[in-house]
Amino acid sequence: MKKSASFALLSAFALLAAGLSSCGEVKRGEYVKGAATIYCDDGFKNILEEEIDVFEYTYPGSSIIPSYVSEARAVDALMGDSTDAIIVTHEFNKDQIKYVRDNFKKVVKQRCIAVDAVGLIVNKDNPLSELTMEELGKIMNGEINKWSQLALPDTADIQLVFDNQNSSTVLYMREKFLGGKLISENPNVHVFAQNNNREVFDVVKDNPNAIGIISVSWLGDSLENAHKVPVEKRIEGYEETDDVIAKELTTEVKVLGLQNPTAENDFTLVPYKPYQAYIETGDYPLFRKVYMITTASGSTLMKSFYDFVTGFVGQKIIANTGILPYKLTPRIVQLK
Repeated sequence: MKKSASFALLSAFALLAAGLSSCGEVKRGEYVKGAATIYCDDGFKNILEEEIDVFEYTYPGSSIIPSYVSEARAVDALMGDSTDAIIVTHEFNKDQIKYVRDNFKKVVKQRCIAVDAVGLIVNKDNPLSELTMEELGKIMNGEINKWSQLALPDTADIQLVFDNQNSSTVLYMREKFLGGKLISENPNVHVFAQNNNREVFDVVKDNPNAIGIISVSWLGDSLENAHKVPVEKRIEGYEETDDVIAKELTTEVKVLGLQNPTAENDFTLVPYKPYQAYIETGDYPLFRKVYMITTASGSTLMKSFYDFVTGFVGQKIIANTGILPYKLTPRIVQLK
């Protein structure tokens, strides 16, 4: 990802020309009847629910049945032929693709659908507003485990709150900071696993000593507001080819900024929050790709849904979640 030269920017995104983006769109009435299942990492539940709502409204004979699970369980489901599609943060490798082909005579199709970020949230009453990547690493490995070590007056323990121990978010943070080691193995880290991202959000709202680690798709207000609008009106907006403006992050909790001074960015100490602009440029350092993977053939409902999610409307839905759709051209806008 390229480096941004400005620090006071928000992003808007010009969608690719409809002729280019629509090549994978579903034609009305074509393979859109019946039911199909999909397993999805819980971090992307908000995105998938909106994709399903719009798809099923557009094609009333269709029913997409989601299961929100850990990434490991989603991968096992596709490898075991228990589902025809998953949404996860890792591509299938050659061995996995060969296993599916050899055992089930199916072809694996996979495409990056988004670039997600991992957000850090604290209670609104917590005076902390930013961290450096070095400080975050020390919190993860237990070198920093009290708020007083961050020059705050509170002497209480820092409580790390994740969704669940097998989630893609936990795996990402382990790989990023701990060389893949389990966080729970370190007695100096006060870590608490919940069942899903919603519970992480709720814990942080009530606990001033918690740092929640959560997918950024849970931190935008746009999808929550969208569901107050009838689906037919939402579809009208998704079908328009105008620019999509990055929405504000939630105000129910405080979203921390992250400093990441490196030689590449001239050791800047500017903290960045996980807005779409800073995910795209790499200024916000905690980002990962999101993939939709399917074994569905071309004459099935799930293949039609795969084409929908990776096509024009599906990508614009993702643009409204606060994370970065993969098939977009960014345009940076200077705030007045």
